[in-house]
Amino acid sequence: MSRKVSMLLSIVLIAAFALAACTPAATPTAEPQAPAATDAPAAVDPTEAPAATEAPAATEAPVAEPVTISWWHITTKDPGLSDWQKMADDYMAAHPNVTIEITVLENEAFKTKLSTVMQSGEVPDIFQSWGGGTFNQQVEAGLLKDITADLDADSAWKASFAPGALGVYSMGGKNYGVPWDMGMVGFWYNKDLFAQAGIDAPATTWTEFLEDITALKAAGITPISIGEGDKWPGMHFWNYLATRICGQEKFEAAMARTGSFTDACFVEAGTKLQELLALEPFQDGFLGATHDDMQAAFGNGKAAMELSGQWAPSTSEANSATTEGIGDALGLFGFPAVEGGAGAGTDVVGGGNGFAIGKDAEPEAIDFVKYLTSVENQTIIAANGSGIPVVAGAEAGLTDANMLQVQQTFAAAQYFQLYYDQFLPPATGSILNDSVQGLFAGTMTPEELAQAIEDSVAAEMK
Repeated sequence: MSRKVSMLLSIVLIAAFALAACTPAATPTAEPQAPAATDAPAAVDPTEAPAATEAPAATEAPVAEPVTISWWHITTKDPGLSDWQKMADDYMAAHPNVTIEITVLENEAFKTKLSTVMQSGEVPDIFQSWGGGTFNQQVEAGLLKDITADLDADSAWKASFAPGALGVYSMGGKNYGVPWDMGMVGFWYNKDLFAQAGIDAPATTWTEFLEDITALKAAGITPISIGEGDKWPGMHFWNYLATRICGQEKFEAAMARTGSFTDACFVEAGTKLQELLALEPFQDGFLGATHDDMQAAFGNGKAAMELSGQWAPSTSEANSATTEGIGDALGLFGFPAVEGGAGAGTDVVGGGNGFAIGKDAEPEAIDFVKYLTSVENQTIIAANGSGIPVVAGAEAGLTDANMLQVQQTFAAAQYFQLYYDQFLPPATGSILNDSVQGLFAGTMTPEELAQAIEDSVAAEMK
């Protein structure tokens, strides 16, 4: 047995010497030697130190590989345009291996060009997105990158977003982008006109809301201005009623095809809207009025309310005769809860802007988006009036009390519903707007509206 052991040890030692003779003198972390060095004789002076120990680079961290990030956005004017550029410049200064190539396009030009490159399979690493039907189609086509693991790995980053806003950039429980600003639709109202009608506080329920409409009309005040000639302003009424009555579960079931848009709750949304229409609450000529007409009527004090987004204060001012709007009389309240509805009164409908992540984006692109949505950078965006931030703490940059109220309202919502005409497949969104206008005009019934949406979704989502 001892002879066998000795023989085995001898074989192991011989193999070890042979391997040592074949091993290069440089350490694995040393810089590669010039080609001529590999041709040198194997024999070296044993008194000389190995060249690798003299190379400073052998102990230095490897240089990061160059990375180019393509970023498309639609912020064409200052201060937002310069803000984004400076953030990119600062990031590149801190990450010398990263080059950020920015493409800035006007909204419609952006959509056209993005559609073209998407068809070729080329996708920007980071690009403007509003979530919804188009976003979902991009996910289904494999054009976006799943960043769920990146968000989960940085729990602080994930937790910094308003949960409802983050959900807009997800599909099937996975995130393919993140929001950077968000807004919501609510009732902007004229406090002075409410006081004239004897209304102490805005309604919190649908029944109270209809009572306020009656009180305003009795006082000779037009209750609501609307621009139904543009169709989508009226869609917000049906959208909110469906959200209040059906709730998140019914809507998601209809989208998943385990439910239907002909379910009773969606029909009831149309019936409730007919209750409002029967009171004739809108200004004369509302069916042909534009969105700007709607804003002008409210901004000139000719209507007590308008159901509009976070843009309403500035656009109602701009379209008013004095360009100052109604000043301190302006207030905001949420869409009333519908008694017996499955949706919470705090659920909000709205939209905003976000960053979608292209399918081939490198980790550096995701890190850059994390940088863009940091509290510090979101605060800059808020302070310069470029958007309402979605990251907790960044609301400190908001100086407009109305915008701060918008931010606080959507941040508190557990369910944030993207506008239906944007969330649904693009073709269905158009049919929805047309059908709701038909309800406003009295040429369509609640049942027909619901059926039109169902038929379109069924065709688009085969």
